[in-house]
Amino acid sequence: MPVLRPLTTPALVLAGTLALAGCSGSDAATADFPTWQNATVNAVSRLSSSGGVVTTTSMKQDGSLETVALDLASGKKLWGYPATMSGRLPGMGVSAPAIVSGVVVALDPAKKGRWNATLMARDARTGKQKWVRPVHSTFGPQRCGPYICLSEHTALRNARVVVLDPATGKQLWKLPGIAEVEWSDAGRVLLLRLAANPMIESYELKTGKLQWQQPIEQALGPGIDMSGGWAFGATGDNLVGYIAPYTNPQTKRVSTFGLFSLKIADGSINWMRPSVVRVYPSGSPGYAPVVRPVDQQGQYGGFARLDSESGRVIGQITAAQVPGSGWWLAFPERMERLGFLKHNTKGTAFDLATGKGVAVEEQHGWSFCVTDPKPLALRQQIPGFYSVAAVCEYDLATGKRIAEPAAPPSWFTGSQDGWRLWRDEKGAIHGIKDNTANSPGMYG
Repeated sequence: MPVLRPLTTPALVLAGTLALAGCSGSDAATADFPTWQNATVNAVSRLSSSGGVVTTTSMKQDGSLETVALDLASGKKLWGYPATMSGRLPGMGVSAPAIVSGVVVALDPAKKGRWNATLMARDARTGKQKWVRPVHSTFGPQRCGPYICLSEHTALRNARVVVLDPATGKQLWKLPGIAEVEWSDAGRVLLLRLAANPMIESYELKTGKLQWQQPIEQALGPGIDMSGGWAFGATGDNLVGYIAPYTNPQTKRVSTFGLFSLKIADGSINWMRPSVVRVYPSGSPGYAPVVRPVDQQGQYGGFARLDSESGRVIGQITAAQVPGSGWWLAFPERMERLGFLKHNTKGTAFDLATGKGVAVEEQHGWSFCVTDPKPLALRQQIPGFYSVAAVCEYDLATGKRIAEPAAPPSWFTGSQDGWRLWRDEKGAIHGIKDNTANSPGMYG
């Protein structure tokens, strides 16, 4: 059964749009912090950074893909090489390179032979080749602590997960099946095992020893189907996961869905919020989850901001307060208010702490710009891939874009080592060093 992971789940809140593309560029309009932008690239995947280098997958004008590396301090492009995808599913979005210990690992086109692609490791600053590994099909490389994790042969019966040394490419250990890295540190990796009974498993990174496993059904109940998509984020000592609903086309039944949290140390469940959908845009499940409950008849309730540590509601509005239709969600810098944006006309806004309406005059909010995204015109790839979405700043009183937007909020961009990175509607990459505390963004 195909496993789809939409970058923006088909939301209930977003008129059923599967994936949303980027919107207008937003440069950091302040002289207080170092900022840069690089418009020579067209980033279509998530961004990864480590050791002063940023890497992403870029799309060239002819529709071909390229792995690029930028200097984190200046945004200057360091190098670029042709990239491809082989075996990745459209709902997962374009795969991003993995970067660890000064090495960028990405998928290059195969030059010859029976393999479809080549896993290529390069020096992060110079682009010099370090090692290669032929690949039949894969979802793409991921960082797992000091190593590289790769689900390979994903289109074959003998699919497996391999853990590789980034310096040499040496295989350290392997597991049967397909999995995705959801969290890791220097000694442990948490994998989402994609199987008939999906579960989170913890492994010791050096040895591959299984430490614990927790079936997702234990948290949310029976009837899990990962085809609707998923998202995870860490908060302190816990991992927060979201499983999106999926309607089986044959039975018309909706799969089990919701939010849950478990302890990274032992896999025990902290809290669960079944039958809620994650709304978009919003923060990482592990940082600033905003959800909407759905009852057994498929009717939607209001909106609630949850505390990722406890799962408790820390702000909400009721279903009766939701202003009809034709709106898009918009959140301010600190997500203390919930705005309903109506393009080119007056919207509405609520204070999440009190649930009371507030005047929209001088109220700004961040929302997706493109409501009818077009799939990427990629060469030699199956259709259906979209860019990672971007957000724009709006005046809720007029429904118009802000002419000189600030940097997007940290709940959207996330922050690492004091830097916040994002892409604009044209794929240009922006960076600001505002020393925001480390946190995951909407896309990890």
